[in-house]
Formats: sequence, C-alpha cells, structure tokens
Amino acid sequence: MRNPAKVRVAVLFGGRSAEHEISLLSARFVVEALDRDRFEPVLVGIDKSGRWLLQEEALLLSGARDPRLARLNEAMPEIALDAHPGPSGEATLAVPGGARSPIDVVFPVLHGPTGEDGCVQGLLELAGVPYVGSGVLGSAVGMDKDVMKRLLREAEIPIVPHVALRRAAWERDRGACLEQIAGLSPAGRGGFGPIFVKPANLGSSVGVRRVTARSELEAAVEHAFEFDLKIVCEQGIEGVREIECSVLGDDDPIASVPGEIVVGHADGFYSYAAKYIDGATIRIPADLSPAEANAVQLLALRTFRALEASGMARVDLFLAPDRSLYVNEINTIPGFTAISMYPKLWEASGIPPRTLIERLIALALERGARKSRLRTSA
Repeated sequence: MRNPAKVRVAVLFGGRSAEHEISLLSARFVVEALDRDRFEPVLVGIDKSGRWLLQEEALLLSGARDPRLARLNEAMPEIALDAHPGPSGEATLAVPGGARSPIDVVFPVLHGPTGEDGCVQGLLELAGVPYVGSGVLGSAVGMDKDVMKRLLREAEIPIVPHVALRRAAWERDRGACLEQIAGLSPAGRGGFGPIFVKPANLGSSVGVRRVTARSELEAAVEHAFEFDLKIVCEQGIEGVREIECSVLGDDDPIASVPGEIVVGHADGFYSYAAKYIDGATIRIPADLSPAEANAVQLLALRTFRALEASGMARVDLFLAPDRSLYVNEINTIPGFTAISMYPKLWEASGIPPRTLIERLIALALERGARKSRLRTSA
C-alpha cells in the first residue's frame, strides 16, 4: 500500500552495458542513502537482455561489493513503465497481475550505453515522469567522447589532442589509421606514447588501454572496437595528475572541492581494476593551490554548461607538470558506489550522501514541474 506522504522513487539500475555490475553497486549506495521518512523506493533492475525486473531491497543491500560478484535476481517478475502519462498526468509501472503502480520520480543509476546516453532519458520523457540527471541531449553528448570533445573545443575549453576512428575506416585501411593514431605520440620523446585508446561510448575505463609501444597499438584498437563501433585515441601526458570535480544543479550549478586520483596500479592508469578491484588512492581535497582549485571548479562548471548537462555530473581533468589544465571528460551519471568520487567530493564539500540524494531528487521534481507548465499548443 502506497504512503501518500512519501515520494515514490523508482531506482533504475543494471542495464545492457559492460558497466552493468558497477550500476548495481551504485544503486545500493543510493538506496542506502534514501531518507525513508520522506521517500519510498521501488527497485527496478534491467538485466543484460533488457528485461525490467522488480528487485528486492534486502538482496540488493546484502549483495557483494565486488563488481565481479554483483548480480541481479533474474527470477523476479517483469515490470514495465507505461509509455505515456495516465489520465491525471501520473507515471505508472505495470506490475504483475496487470495492476498499475504510480511513481513520482525516477533515479537512473545506469552507466554506459542504453542507460546513460539518452536512450532511457527519452523513454522517461515519453512517460512524462521526472528523473534525476541530464536530459536526452546532455546525456547523449556526455556519453560520446568524440562529440563531447568537439563541443568542448568549440567552447574553447582545453582538451588533449585526439583522433576519433570508426570501425568501417579501420576495416578499410588499418595501416592508414595506425599512422594517424601514431601521430599522437609526442614528438622528440625518443620513444613512443603514451597513447590512450578508448571506446567512444563507454565508461569505468572498460575497453581502455594505455599504449607505450607502436607494436601494442593494433591490439589496443581491436580491443576497443570489441565494445563500440567508434573509438577515441588520445595523446597521453607523462607525469599527469588526475583531478576530478563534482557538479550539482541545473540553471545555477555549484562545484565541489576538487579531488585527486593517485594510481599506483600495474596497468599504469586509472583502469577498471584500479577503480573497483585493487583500488587507488584518493586525495580529497586535491593538493592544489587556491588558484588551481578555483580554476578546476570554473572549468568543471564551463564544461557542465557547454555540454547541456543538468542535475549532476562529475568532470574529470588532467593537470600537466607545467600546471596546464585539460578537461578529459564528463560523466552525467557518475559512479555512486561506496568508493566513488562524486558522493565523496560532495561529502567533503559539506553535503552528506542523504542530503545529496534529496537535493538531486528535488532538482528532478522541480525541473519536471517547470516542463509540465510549458505549452503544448500554438
């Protein structure tokens, strides 16, 4: 029985991407942080075949914190979101037995393609339900590293040199493609690399390889193409520091204190294993001068606005040895695991997890209310 005094929050997680398991850990964090005096969660897990399954809170909260062990309960009943608002404008989930269960807001904790790239956001727009995070456009450009970098360059936001490559071009003339990518290796080094080869539409460092020899390049490209039809190859910076900054808000966003990722992993960069399995050292706040910290925050806010983000995002930057700053990428649904930088940065900035989740939901409801007042007739 629904309690009308509580906001009913559908937490949407899992998904059809290589970041499926990380999404489960993020959902656990969000559900744990919900104030049960104000919110009533409805857990919806999407399996890797795309089925929407009602999930049990007890199982999610008791699950393993190791992404290699995280699993949905695929024996649970299927549910579906009605593709249009109800008679009173409400959004509803179709539950087993044919009944309709109303929801007030959706909190997508989906990482990667079909969840973070505007696909689910488009469905939620059709359903007329408010949702946390960026809209269709901001989600789409935030996911595609190639389009993202084009928009950042247009906004005169500093980025590292890069090359975008499609699968068809690779299959047509891989020799020419390898020459183009190899041109990213800094001149005058007396060696090769580093060059980072990435799927264009994926996060959590899935499919990413750090190349330091010409002989490694072809295998790295093939590996990235296993995850996407388009890849991005970026010039690496020796001695670079990885700085991250969280952003919160819509029309007047705010930036957190910056943090730093210090990687001592054998992979040589902030890889999937370094993030979620073997760990990396996190420094919050980052060891920056006041001027550098301010510059990071300003760049994060400029990036957030240039890419049409809203609600939340984590902006990742590089600090070069010469103190130059470059934007690496934006994450419009950043990790919400117990070790993730987005909530940790806000906690260090004075916004604890429970308050952070409340503010994100409030932003979603406010944006939904504003959109509901727009005219639909000329």
